[in-house]
Amino acid sequence: METIIENAYSGIFDRVKAVIVDSIIIIIFMIIITDVFSSFEDVPNNARIIAFVFIFCLYDPLCTSIFGGTIGHMVNGIKVKRENNPEKNISFLPALFRYLVKSFLGWISLFTVMGNQKRQAIHDFLAGSVVVYRE
Repeated sequence: METIIENAYSGIFDRVKAVIVDSIIIIIFMIIITDVFSSFEDVPNNARIIAFVFIFCLYDPLCTSIFGGTIGHMVNGIKVKRENNPEKNISFLPALFRYLVKSFLGWISLFTVMGNQKRQAIHDFLAGSVVVYRE
């Protein structure tokens, strides 16, 4: 079992950098999807809705549950793991819940990172996750 030492928990600055990278990635995805849709004459509204819901609501939870983090996490050398088993990624439902809480609370959630030993934000605490540096 992987042991996480205290200084292996990610701080606020790497998390903020990850959010910035992910914001850029989401904008790029939106531009690509918009460009693809504009090349077709009549795209149903349902297709547009599904594409943008996927980008906004599923990018983070899917990447976090499958890969252990988003592209922003990977670029910044951090990953999201289960608090009680740091060898495993969190599953999809906790990742979705984590993302929804993070989205609802915004920056407020990140400001709580320095308030505990495992540097958990509110969304990490509620989802049972920790953000650690990659080995």
